This record gives sequence, C-alpha cells and structure tokens, in this order.
Amino acid sequence: MPSKKHLVVIGLMVYDFLAAGLSYLFGLWLRFDCSLAQIPDQYFWPALWFAPAFAFAVWVIFVFTRMYSILWRYAGLNEFLRLVGITLLTGVLHALIITLIFGWMPVSYYLFGPAIQFCLTFVLRLGARVVWSRKDKPITREKNYNIMVIGAGNAGRMILQDISRSAHVDGRAACVIDDDPTKWGKFIEGVQIVGGRDNILWAVEKYNIKKIFFAIPSASEEVKKDFLNICNTTECELKSLPGIYQIANGEVNVTDLVDVAIEDLLGRKRISLDLAPVFEMLTGKVVMVTGGGGSIGSELCRQIAEHAPKQLIIFDIYENNAYAIQQELVDKYPDLSLTVLIGSVRDSGRLNEIFSTYRPQIVYHAAAHKHVPLMEDSPCEAIKNNAIGTYKTAYAAMENGCERFVLISTDKAVNPTNIMGASKRLCEMIIQTFDHFVKEGRGDELPLLKAHEASGETIISARHEKIASKTHFSAVRFGNVLGSNGSVIPLFKKQIAAGGPVKVTHPDIIRYFMLISEACSLVLQASVMGEGSEIYVLDMGEPVKIDTLARNLITLSGKRPDVDIKIEYTGLRPGEKLYEEKLMDIEGLAKTPNNLIFIGKPAPMDYDLFLKRLRLLIEAAYKEDEDAIYRLTEETTGTFHPTRNKL
Repeated sequence: MPSKKHLVVIGLMVYDFLAAGLSYLFGLWLRFDCSLAQIPDQYFWPALWFAPAFAFAVWVIFVFTRMYSILWRYAGLNEFLRLVGITLLTGVLHALIITLIFGWMPVSYYLFGPAIQFCLTFVLRLGARVVWSRKDKPITREKNYNIMVIGAGNAGRMILQDISRSAHVDGRAACVIDDDPTKWGKFIEGVQIVGGRDNILWAVEKYNIKKIFFAIPSASEEVKKDFLNICNTTECELKSLPGIYQIANGEVNVTDLVDVAIEDLLGRKRISLDLAPVFEMLTGKVVMVTGGGGSIGSELCRQIAEHAPKQLIIFDIYENNAYAIQQELVDKYPDLSLTVLIGSVRDSGRLNEIFSTYRPQIVYHAAAHKHVPLMEDSPCEAIKNNAIGTYKTAYAAMENGCERFVLISTDKAVNPTNIMGASKRLCEMIIQTFDHFVKEGRGDELPLLKAHEASGETIISARHEKIASKTHFSAVRFGNVLGSNGSVIPLFKKQIAAGGPVKVTHPDIIRYFMLISEACSLVLQASVMGEGSEIYVLDMGEPVKIDTLARNLITLSGKRPDVDIKIEYTGLRPGEKLYEEKLMDIEGLAKTPNNLIFIGKPAPMDYDLFLKRLRLLIEAAYKEDEDAIYRLTEETTGTFHPTRNKL
C-alpha cells in the first residue's frame, strides 16, 4: 500500500495534469464571454484535442525538473521563480505547437492559458504552505523572555522564523542587530532592525534582552570576536551558529545554535593548510605516533587515520588513554590497520623491538612530560623522559631506516626559565644533531644508549657497523593548545563549577593559544616540508591575557567575575614566565608557501661538544643529581636561565 507521502505526490500529479489540460480551454471560454456555444469550432476542437497531449508534456517537464521533490511547506522565492519559468516555457511550447498544427488561435488564448495554468498550480502549493505553517505554529505559548538576533541575512531570517513557530522556544524575538546601516529601521519577519554592534548594549537594556543569538555564520573570526566580546559584557545567554553548512541546506533553526565557546572570543583566524602533499605522503605508509594517547598525539592519530596509512602504530605508556583512542578509531575507521602498543620511550629495548618489527616509515614523537611545576620538582625525570627518550626514539628511527621523524616541541623551549622548557630545547638540539650526522653520513658515530643498569649507570657505546640512513629530522613548535589535558581552560572550568575562586597566577600573564586540530595539521604539514633540522613555527596571532580568559569563561558560565566568582592571584609558579616567546633571536625566520607558517633556521652548534655534555647530563639524571642537572642543562643549551637556583 502506498505511503502517505506517495499518495500526496500522486494526487498532486493528477491535479497538475488536469490543471494544465483545462487551463487553455478555460482561457478560451473566458475569451468568448464565458459561453461554450459562442466558441467557434475552428478554435474549440483544436484546443480540446491538444489539451491531453499538452497536459502530459507538462507532467513530464514537472517530473524532469523535480517539482514533486520540493517541500512546499518550506518553499520560498526560488521555488516561486522556478514555477514561473516552467510555466513560461510550457506556454511557449504550447503556442508554437498548436499554431503549427492547427493555425492561429485568438491572441487572448495565448495570454490567458499560461496565466490560468500558473494560478491553478501555484494556488494549491501556496495553500499547502499556509496550512503547514499554521499547523507548525503552536496555538498558545507563553513568552517568558526577549531575544536579540544578530544578523539580518538569510540565517537571521530563518532563526527568526523558527523562534516564531517553534514550540521549544519560549522567548520572543524583540530586536535585530546588523552592521548594514541601509537595513536600520526596517523589519525582517516582523522584527525591527534597531542598529549595529554599537547599539547592542543599548538594545539589551531597552528591550530587556535575556538571550542573544549570533546568526552570521559567514562572519570572519575577527568580526565574530568583536560582536561576542560586546555581548559577553552583558548578562545575556549567548548562542551562535557554528558554520555556513546549514545555510546551504536551508535547514537553519534554533536547535542549530550552540553555546559560545572561549575560542570564539579569542578571534584567532583558523589556519589554512594544503594537506594534499600530506595525503600523498601518508597514504600507504606505516606511521607511528609516540604519546599517541595524549591530547596532541590522539588528534594526530585521528588526522592520520583520515589519510589512509598502510598501518598506524600508537605507542604510549598510559594504557587508559591508548585504549580510548584505539576504541574511537576502531569504531570510526573499521578498515584501518591499527596497532596499539604500551611502553616507554626511555626503554631502548622496547623501542628497538617495535622499530625492527613494524619498520615505521614516519614517526611523530609527541611523548613527553609537559607539566612545568611538576617537572621543576622532578628535573631528572624531565631529562630522562624528554631528552633521553627523544634521543633513544630518534636513534631507533635512524637505525631502522625511518624516512621522517617529527618532534613535537613547544614555545617554552625558547629562552626557557623552567626545566621542562629546557628539556624540550635539548630535544630540538638532539634532532638537529641527528639530522647533521645523517646528512654527513656519520650516523654510526652517534653514541648508542642502552638500558641503564641497576646501579643507575647508563650504558653508552659506539657502533662499529655503518648506518646507511637518510632519515629526515625536523621539529614543530607551537603554543598552548585549547582543550588539551594540560590546558588552563579545563582547570578554570572545574574551579567555576565548584563556585570559585578561579586561580590566576598573575594579572599580566599572557599566552599564545591555538586549537588542537590546527596544531596537528601544522605537524602534518611540517612533515612534508624542508630539508631537515628545521623548527616550524605557527603565527598564532595576538597573545591572550590569562586574566581576560578567566573572566570570559566566568561570564560564559552565566556568572559575574569578582561578584559571583572570585578571581584569586596566586603568583608565578616555579619556572613560569609572564610571556612565552615563539623563536630565539639567533634562529631567524624564513617564509613558507603558507603565510601563517614560518621556519626557524637551525642555530649553529658544536655537535661533538653537545654530545659530550649530553652524556654528562644522562649520567647526572640517572644519579638523581638535581644540582648537576640544572647546571649542565644551562651549559648545554646556552639559553636556559632557571628561576630556581639549584647551584
């Protein structure tokens, strides 16, 4: 039995067939004073005989142009114009064919016929739209609050329509804001456009606004930031359309609105990367991500999985994180060849086993200790895990013929004042050293680090066989990542949920921020660029004051800073700087095809001296000699200026 939907379409087809067939006869009847008897046979019989054939032709054209696929309950100007065009087309065809076959008809016949045909087909569809719109509109609904809509474009219009007819919206649209002065004072969906962004605060007070809907999905990040920062000074609830895809589908409604996120207030432009070379490089390759369960590592795994690698190897010491990303990828990419391995980058035996077994061609080294205050209290662990772990992983990659090795670094490695940042600077120097020795064909001269003995001493030896490696080593340096495990934002949210206080180290402390997806896209881009030893740096825009970040989060949570939620300044933590730098002065910057990505040229190094000092650092780390760690790290990097005096 046909469904209700099919019965409606069949009924509409029958109606259109009759309307097209009778419209010209009806026009002829009107021409002769509404009397069939007065219509001459030379006009009546040709019109009658031609009517079924014409009606069938109209029906075929309607089917071909998908007129029966339109949801007329949501029809607008485009559908109206399409119907006008089809009526004119069929009218021209009717006039040509009947004239060629039967001769000239009265002029009014050619005019009345298509006009009546259009009226008959349009009125039924218009009636259906009116009936559905009244059916969608609740009979009674209490209006509990006033809403401001920002944007008088298509998205704003659709949001206003949904507010007026949706049962799940308890508020009423009271005013519209738009920066186009030609729209001011006019009405859209019965709601007045009262001004631009400068009138937001005035309108909020005048109309007693409780909610603000930002409905300009095509706005730039900077424009969106300006609007939302003004709105954020009010006590209104903020919601925003996340993108323009709804406009394309014509499906914008209130349910598409999402809460304004803190990154919307930062106003950073999203970076644009050409990932085609990345796709070409990763497809069909064995790719390994160390620290693959962490915030950066797991996002790298997600993006790599999209590029169809031959095999993806996730290596992490923390089994819970590794299991979580494993289950996510298995569900989303059932055809992905995925291997999840548990182990430490400090275990050279485990690394050698994995590299010799799976032969990864590309390695993204994200495993590291990253927490600044914790590493200040455990400096030897920072050296063991970050510096020594990077050395061992890089050596295993070089020894087993890995094509590319990309280190995930941080802006805290620039002129570091804490041991975590200094250890990451050591990692960058290690990568630079490996790249130098490989290019010189002297990879076998790099000392081989083996598992340390129970006595605490590390076995360091040289190889005697030649290593024929062409591994490409590089590093990627970026700032703080929004939403990562170590980000300040999750901490602030917990403090806000607990009722405060929100603890900020210093009122003037600033940081650079970027999205996890952007950071990982940069890492992937870096892996196909350059000739080795490069440190890739992202232009992260303007730095953000952490105090401002905290206050925005409090406001977005519906609270008032210093009133509902107190802000407490705790002082800089050990090793913490007021600001982070993106590049050392000595490195300089070189442009890339993407104007938001730069290359820091490698700083000059005495590689043999570096390896000697690195050996002393390794011995001090396994002897748990913290004083020596600080002293040797400062000597080795030349840029480390510890705030904690361990000498």
